[in-house]
Amino acid sequence: MKVRKLLCLLGAVLLFCTMFALPAAATGDVAGAVQSTWTTARGQIKTVVNNVVFPVIDMILAVLFFVKVGTSYFEYRKHGQFEFAGPAILFACLVFTLTAPLYIWGVVGL
Repeated sequence: MKVRKLLCLLGAVLLFCTMFALPAAATGDVAGAVQSTWTTARGQIKTVVNNVVFPVIDMILAVLFFVKVGTSYFEYRKHGQFEFAGPAILFACLVFTLTAPLYIWGVVGL
């Protein structure tokens, strides 16, 4: 009985999908429209990434770095061995994202 209900439901979903599907046909110069949109939005995207995205990533990595250094210190006090791998990786990522706006746009081609 459950299989029959499931098949009916699946058939109804497929029927509705085919009923409400609209064919789309592109006429004209689609590539030109995409390129012109990219050309006009490129400066805005660069500004938003430099002023919003990179600082947010930097803040998250800084918080994670200091939390990891704190937990590594407490583990050092408990076990007598300081673990460098976690803080070193987070520090390298933090340095990478702090300096990324200086060179990333040359790599991307903007």
